[in-house]
Amino acid sequence: MTLPAPDPDRTCLVTGASSGIGAEIAERLAARGLGVTLVARTGPKLSDLAGFLADRYAVRAEVIATDLTDDAARRALPGEVAGRDLAVNVLVNNAGFSTVGPVHRADPEREVAMVRTDVEAVAHLCALFLPGMVERRSGAVLNVASTAAFQPLPGQAGYAASKAFVLSYTHAIREELRPHGVTATALCPGPVETGFVAAAGFDQAEAAEAMPRFMWVSAADVARAAVEGMHANRAVVIPGTANRVSAALAWMSPRGLLVPMVAKRHPGLRRR
Repeated sequence: MTLPAPDPDRTCLVTGASSGIGAEIAERLAARGLGVTLVARTGPKLSDLAGFLADRYAVRAEVIATDLTDDAARRALPGEVAGRDLAVNVLVNNAGFSTVGPVHRADPEREVAMVRTDVEAVAHLCALFLPGMVERRSGAVLNVASTAAFQPLPGQAGYAASKAFVLSYTHAIREELRPHGVTATALCPGPVETGFVAAAGFDQAEAAEAMPRFMWVSAADVARAAVEGMHANRAVVIPGTANRVSAALAWMSPRGLLVPMVAKRHPGLRRR
């Protein structure tokens, strides 16, 4: 099973596409001749990227600026795509963010917005777009999780739990989709060189101390591994040897030993 072939009536819908991993994945897909529909809140950035991809790779590049925390906005997406005479044959659920710090000090609205983006939007968009893929017996889904999915993460409790949902969910729908010619892959990056760390509230010194330099992978390398993994119909893609080893150890380690060790190293809890 490989990625669907380019088709002028088909598109790859990529959320969180304005920068970082999302933008890099969109470019990797466009480089294969696949049209892309870029989704994020920031319209100008999306328009710039769409223009670049259309010019460089001669593909159709669409822009939909929307807030994925909003249920009505998500429900409107299939109509937005269909209104452009397109059908989604690749869905990349990349949009997401993390809060940092102990939950008892969290902004409740921010915590709920994270779950709506990292969990609710993934499930909602899959439910919206998978029926069409199954009907056509062609399609691929990439859900972006994290190596945080393999362990509880004090200091980012909601984020790790959200990504654990994404990993489990992707394994389950992968089996459901198997008879219908549609694939599902979970991407589980470790630390990535994007604006994600700053947005989460870490400074570079804290991030480097908590996550050794050899574990960091560029967004371009993550995107390459993701698209190659989808094309090879892999269930899980973890870019970087160190991150694959770390995820395996975290998965197998007794929680009573692992979680206190993680808590001691997390910069978000040192500020308590």
